[in-house]
Amino acid sequence: MRKTIVLLLSMLFAPSVMAQSSDWKKTWDETLAAAKKESKVVVVGSPDPVMRNQIIPKFTQRFGIQVEYIAGSSSQIAGRVRTERQSGIYSVDVYLAGAGTTINTLYPEKLIDPLKPLLILPEVTEASKWKRGAPAFIDPEKQYILMLFSSVNETLFINADYVKPEEMRSSKDLLDPKWKGKIASQDPRSSGSGANSAVHFYTQLGPEYVKRLYIDQKPVYSADRRQLSDWLARGTYPICLTCRADDLKVLIKEGYKIQEVFEIEGLKNRVNSTPFLMTYANKAPHPNAAKVFINWTAGKEALEIYSKDYESVTLRTDVDESFLDPRIIPKKGVDYPDDTAFDWLQNGRVEATNKVREILQAEPK
Repeated sequence: MRKTIVLLLSMLFAPSVMAQSSDWKKTWDETLAAAKKESKVVVVGSPDPVMRNQIIPKFTQRFGIQVEYIAGSSSQIAGRVRTERQSGIYSVDVYLAGAGTTINTLYPEKLIDPLKPLLILPEVTEASKWKRGAPAFIDPEKQYILMLFSSVNETLFINADYVKPEEMRSSKDLLDPKWKGKIASQDPRSSGSGANSAVHFYTQLGPEYVKRLYIDQKPVYSADRRQLSDWLARGTYPICLTCRADDLKVLIKEGYKIQEVFEIEGLKNRVNSTPFLMTYANKAPHPNAAKVFINWTAGKEALEIYSKDYESVTLRTDVDESFLDPRIIPKKGVDYPDDTAFDWLQNGRVEATNKVREILQAEPK
């Protein structure tokens, strides 16, 4: 009897399952055909070697669609888009931008359209493929801003030839007079990583700590990520607050004793969405190619490439994480300050950033 019921149920639901399967396949095939006629997709993002050397070639090889990739800082991206739109030009299809630019510029200035309706492939839409039970849209409408990564952020980097790991265990260690003039960072008074790092110190340790670190310790600032990495590797400034792990890979392979410092007593680790949040440009000129790019980039193949080569933790359940540094994988039950939280970025971080700038306003840029 039980077998009969199961058989009847399977016969009852089989047509709907088959229809659902064929529906997405038909939509995908039609989208792909239209995308090939458009011939390219225009993507803007950061100067990202994984995107240029791995993702774009693989995407073009797989789908026969060219990718025009426009690289620049978040402020450059925002400036370019504003200038073009004032002239009635709509050249961008997909944004791969940082959290600050995405949430405080692209979203409120209505430079993006809903992305969720563009998701077609079952490997992207199925709840079981995602750690949060669904694709993680972090905007209030759960439609516009797709988060694909969530990694624990290192606090800083040291050159172990000049700074012993045991000398950098506590937040107080950064204030030791022997490190005066030996610390490098992006400028905390500008937008980007410099401000993010300073705000983290401010919210966790207070205004006096920020003053002592960023004024009394006389850190040196640079907007050039390569220069910061070079200073760290050569020991010119053996402590770096805002260096990037992906920039340092080659230097570490060359034998420089660069180390990430995660655990700092008195300071909680943050999680972030590095390397990017993904959004769909308003009035995209290549809408079908954009759909193909978005679906593939959110899928297992592309995100596994990113996870391995960029060393970021994805939000997918089917991406191999065995090769990642376990320190960057968020632990269950741990309360991490989230640098990508929508309300924090729109309100709390803006206020904290202004407070940091007030503290440092006497210092010349």
